[in-house]
Amino acid sequence: MDKRLSKRINEMTTSATLAMAAKTRELTEQGVDIIGLSLGEPDFNIPDFVKESAIKAIEDNYHTYPPVDGYLDLKRAIINKFKRDNELTYTPSQIVVSTGAKQSLANLTMVLLNEGDEVLLPAPYWVSYADQCRVAGGIPKEISTTIETNFKVTPQALEEAITPKTKLIIYSSPCNPSGSVYSKIELRALADVLVKYPDIIVISDEIYEHINFSGGHFSMAQFDDMYDRTVVVNGVSKAFAMTGWRIGYIGAPEWIASACNKMQGQVTSGANVIAQRATITALEASPEKIRFMVDAFKRRRKLIIDLLSEIKGFKTNKPEGAFYIFPDISYYFGKTLKGHNINTASDFSLYLLEEAKVATVTGEAFGDSNCIRLSYAASENQIKEAIRRIKEALM
Repeated sequence: MDKRLSKRINEMTTSATLAMAAKTRELTEQGVDIIGLSLGEPDFNIPDFVKESAIKAIEDNYHTYPPVDGYLDLKRAIINKFKRDNELTYTPSQIVVSTGAKQSLANLTMVLLNEGDEVLLPAPYWVSYADQCRVAGGIPKEISTTIETNFKVTPQALEEAITPKTKLIIYSSPCNPSGSVYSKIELRALADVLVKYPDIIVISDEIYEHINFSGGHFSMAQFDDMYDRTVVVNGVSKAFAMTGWRIGYIGAPEWIASACNKMQGQVTSGANVIAQRATITALEASPEKIRFMVDAFKRRRKLIIDLLSEIKGFKTNKPEGAFYIFPDISYYFGKTLKGHNINTASDFSLYLLEEAKVATVTGEAFGDSNCIRLSYAASENQIKEAIRRIKEALM
């Protein structure tokens, strides 16, 4: 990196998911037939009723700067959604709408962290958590989990990770990349640890809330003794296939929401006006409107697990949500495959790209060096062909 660049950008890693997506596009443009299982992007079209509301917003001449923290009627739709789906009560001053849940998370790290503050990250975790914390001066601290425990952190491990410097814990449920879903009982056990440390703020990333096969979603903020110190992050990218529309939001204690509004006012200002109007329509709809997507993901989950079970050296569990499988592939470490030495998950992921022409993401980017992430937000035919290629490349 150029020495004229800032220390923070030189030390920041590139998003592994976006880097693999860029590599996939580059190879595709060269005429290489790549099957992409790297990006967490639903392959469905946006529901027509959401598109129609965006068209109406254009026709109604929505084009001027919106409030930094979102239109009031969108905030009210978010409040109603929280009440309907999560039994959470918020006021408009507790809601901030941002340009994607990623910005919501970045805002939070910037307004909450000081130099040297520790941030607990149950691993595996979403790729951007650690670097967002570092940029804000924080120190990411991983809490390891295993595939045998479905990649869930235990109360004992949480307790052991806490120090006087701990400021935040960030986790996702359903989890990206593991697909793990914390039950109410499991979250209560973690909350019982956290109540002993009242200065620790919890950031609960619930962007995959509706892509859930476990029978129900529960939020840490639903506990009365955790509500005032939990920030819920959500958005419409995954459930409504609106990844490119870039709308995320938080429900937070008012003092945190106010700080995020202040931060956002100096960075992006308000989110896209047409996308905001469409999001009102999306959030006002019953979750049953997107049930067909969830049902399709559930079928694909079974398909990819069944196919991977036929490949020697892939250890898998059964994810309860999202649309990822996170197999342990450490069996291949120390082996040579068609002239390629495989010593790490990154080596393995690159081998699959080169030999099988299938794009995956190394688990090292998510804090787990034994795994790779495969997204099954692709068609069943693509999944079948991708796993066939992988199997052939490993024979």
